[in-house]
Amino acid sequence: MELAYLQNYWWLLISVLGALLVFLLFVQGGQSMLLQRLNPTERVMMINSLGRKWELTFTTLVVFGGAFFASFPLFYSTSFGGAYWLWMLILFSFIIQAVSYEFRHKPGNLYGARTYDVFLFINGCVGCFLLGVAVSMFFFGAEFTVTKGNLLDAQAPVISSWASTHGFEAIFYWKNWFLGLAVLFLARTQAAMYFIDNLADDPQLTSKNRRQVLVNGVIFVVFFLTFLVLLLTTRGQQNTSMEGIPTLLNSYEWVDYKYFHNFIDMWWVLVIFLIGVVMVLYAVVRAAFDKKFIRGIWFSGIGTILVVLSLFWIAGFNGTPYYPSLLDTSSSLSIYNSSSSHFTLTVMSWVSLIVPFVVGYIAYVWYSMDRTPITPAEMESSENKY
Repeated sequence: MELAYLQNYWWLLISVLGALLVFLLFVQGGQSMLLQRLNPTERVMMINSLGRKWELTFTTLVVFGGAFFASFPLFYSTSFGGAYWLWMLILFSFIIQAVSYEFRHKPGNLYGARTYDVFLFINGCVGCFLLGVAVSMFFFGAEFTVTKGNLLDAQAPVISSWASTHGFEAIFYWKNWFLGLAVLFLARTQAAMYFIDNLADDPQLTSKNRRQVLVNGVIFVVFFLTFLVLLLTTRGQQNTSMEGIPTLLNSYEWVDYKYFHNFIDMWWVLVIFLIGVVMVLYAVVRAAFDKKFIRGIWFSGIGTILVVLSLFWIAGFNGTPYYPSLLDTSSSLSIYNSSSSHFTLTVMSWVSLIVPFVVGYIAYVWYSMDRTPITPAEMESSENKY
């Protein structure tokens, strides 16, 4: 049971990192808005506003992947090693983001700032959409099998096999599109709210961003509600072992309305989910129509974190495999059959105690970077900009 507590603890930490990542995707959402009609000063202000935060998103993504690798290595090897086209596209989009911020305003730029703006736009759209697709597989499954006995085969010690398209099938599976598009338009909505807060000294740009909040917020709600309907009505897998007793054995069966029942069985998760949804909707409505309201990003951000936490919990708790196999239920991955050893989880649990200090450091850096507001006059005169 001590191992089970550690496994649940690490799924909780994974959920927190995933929720923070989705919130910080407002950086990518802002990048997806750079090709709209903007004058040069407005575009530079938006890029520099995002440039102060982009490393937080990138770092959180790396930490999220690293934590998954350390705590649930079988998922890492199965998903990252099998659906590599999906993950390589995500990685490539973040690489060109880093390159763009580094070289966009460098002297002697051979490609021009516009080229790097296009790179940032690609990362904004592709990164958000494909991350949503990757998370959607937690609910709608993926085409893989796991045979641990292959570890004894010296010639081919590969324990997981994927569909021949290696991730492309997930990208083009229609159900995954709804969460992918919901994540994209949520990121765009939150980016507009972030600009309203961070660039409040420019009334014209603020007015444009309030319209963006309304348009993107409505589109987000449509895609998210569609995803929610699909989620609550889809079939899921349930552990067939004795209730409350985790097992290393892969014994799952398909049941109807699995995630709906998870919300009912874990009513506290449903309460957190609904609070998060209300906070996001409240932020969207007020940011779009209240001309004096500039703190929408914080209401929406906290709400987003609560919603994503809830989705991770119904994906991994209550006897639910968080990575269901569509080809073989015995290959589905749960927090119990895919985790690291007791020793590894214990050591990492001690290391995880520094997480609050890291969060505090991020908050301090955020505050320090925003103490100097970004203004049109500063962007026109300063050379220290992206």
